[in-house]
Amino acid sequence: MPTTASPIAPVSKGPLETLSAQYLTFICANEEYGVDILRVQEIRGWSAVTQMPELPPDVKGVMNLRGAIIPVVDLRARFGLEARLVDASTVVIVLKVQNELGEKTVGICVDGVSDVHNVAAHAIMATPDVGGCTENHCISGLVTLDGKTVMLLNIDRLFGLRLSATSHAPDLNG
Repeated sequence: MPTTASPIAPVSKGPLETLSAQYLTFICANEEYGVDILRVQEIRGWSAVTQMPELPPDVKGVMNLRGAIIPVVDLRARFGLEARLVDASTVVIVLKVQNELGEKTVGICVDGVSDVHNVAAHAIMATPDVGGCTENHCISGLVTLDGKTVMLLNIDRLFGLRLSATSHAPDLNG
């Protein structure tokens, strides 16, 4: 007598809380931030950048990344934090940013890299309304990792609108 195999039911992964993403965390002025790991192109130790005239104060200069000239933004200066001298722990995180003109590459100068964390979607908390406009805010959410609150950056909002399509140094002044 032939047997009939019953169809296999698809495995349910459960509700949305099982969704997660990986974030690279880093330190800037004693605060911890995170960026989506899929946006990180590479992490480089600090090396001198080429300073150009008329760049915004938060842009340290430009660097040649395998034939592409990219801006290097001092995240401390971008956030209006106290300046710090570059030292052996200073790194440049090279990120892929989306804007209305497409994908751009930008480096951010930070105090040091921490770790890579898996973050469940349900663990991300909304940023509190502190009376300012949050529509273009660069913090996409907050998460607690190892007992510390980490600010997750929306790099498209942080850099996307300020990049232009110029063939020279990108105009980060908006």
